[in-house]
This record gives sequence, structure tokens and C-alpha cells, in this order.
Amino acid sequence: MSDPIKIQLVRNATLFVHYGGARFLIDPMFADKGAYPGFPGTYRAELRNPLVDLPLPPHTWLKPDLVLLTHLHPDHWDAVAAERLPKETPVYVQNEDDAEKVKADGFSKVNVLEQENQWGEMQIFKTVCQHGSDDLFEVPEMAARMGSVSGYVFKKANEKTIYLIGDTIWIDEVEEALMKHEPDIVIMNTGNAQVNGFGNIIMGQEDVLRVHQLLPKATIIAIHMEAINHCALSRKDLKAFVDQNQLNDYVIIPEDGEEMRF
Repeated sequence: MSDPIKIQLVRNATLFVHYGGARFLIDPMFADKGAYPGFPGTYRAELRNPLVDLPLPPHTWLKPDLVLLTHLHPDHWDAVAAERLPKETPVYVQNEDDAEKVKADGFSKVNVLEQENQWGEMQIFKTVCQHGSDDLFEVPEMAARMGSVSGYVFKKANEKTIYLIGDTIWIDEVEEALMKHEPDIVIMNTGNAQVNGFGNIIMGQEDVLRVHQLLPKATIIAIHMEAINHCALSRKDLKAFVDQNQLNDYVIIPEDGEEMRF
């Protein structure tokens, strides 16, 4: 019998996942509360990030089998994580640009993921994200600031399939990935983060409903809330939306440090 799938929300978009016999640390941000200034030009930029402390000390998550990064924005890969993680830890990234930056942080085992990847008996698929609106990406400065982002699908025989959507708005490629892979578990960054003048750059509550309508049997895990200045959607408001739309049997809104088993 295979080990249970365990998904722990650390804080924000940081996850510690046991899947297919491996321990993944995803998008680690380990700074103390208030360590960094708010993102300029965003909602509530006067607040310092992160807005909340870690639920446990960072050493709790410093021995994964691999680190998986969706992109290198500091709320997904910060200086504290780069400093604290052992430099021989395998790190998997979305492209060569990210690989060079992680190597510059001192890591010796940096791997660039292809569209389809084999890790032991597990498959990892890289999926497309768009970290903001079309209007935003028409402004070169903003396009460079948002950069490239990826999501990931995890598959293993006789296991539930997981789709980590990543930092993205709703785009055709997200819908296509949902329909192609038919994940049993969908992890969504749903904080509805706002950039002044350009609106949301990640998903929000309406996207949770969209996923449910496409895959009514899937379990949705909503994260990336209440930890970063520009996230406008709270757990309380999302819970009210879930209640209103009768999604309680399908949507989990974990607290920081909460572990879910499947």
C-alpha cells in the first residue's frame, strides 16, 4: 500500500508535499514577519511582508528530497530560504534564467524542468501561467517585473493526480490543463493579488467556482492568502463565497501549518 498523500500549507504559497514517495518543498519563503517592504505599486504597498509569522521554525522544512520553484518572486523564493536550505538540495526550476539565479545562490544541483519529466515512478508536467492581464503584459516594464511563471501537475500510477496551478489569472491554458490531466486535487493561489492600474495578477474566488464547474469531483485547496500585502481576498471572504455556492464538500481553505491527507 502506498504512503498517504500529505499536503501541508506552510504559509502563503509555500507547501511541503509528500507524494509518490518523495518530499517536495514548493516555493519556500521563510522570512520573519515584516522582513521585506511591500511590493511597490500594489494594493496596501505600505504594509511589510510577510504579514504573518511562520507557524513553525524554518528548520521544520529544511530536509526535502527536492525543492520545486514555480518562479523566483520573493514571496515564492526568498533570501532566507536560499540561505537556510542545504546547498546540495536538488532544486527544480522552470527555465534556464531561473536556474542561473538559483546557482548564484550557491546551489549545486539545479535542474531545469522540461514539459514532461520523470522523477522515479512519478511524472511532473510543466504548465503555462500568466501572472497578470494582457494589458499588463503589453507594458514592457510590467511584463519584465511579472516574468515567467509555471504550474505543475504530479502523476503516479494508482495515486491521485495533483495540479498546482501557480501564480496566474484564468487563461485558456489553465482550462486546457485541467481538462487534459483531470486532477483529483487542484491547488490554487487564490489571494486575488492586485497591481495598481492592472487589477488582479493571480486567481480569486470566481476562479474557484470555475474549477469546480469544470471538475465537479475534484478537491480544491485554496492558498496564497493573508500573508502578502497585495492579496485582497481573505480566508473569511472566500469561506463565505464557498458557503454561498455550496462548495463546502469540495473546497479546503487551510490555515498556515495545516496538513491535509488524501
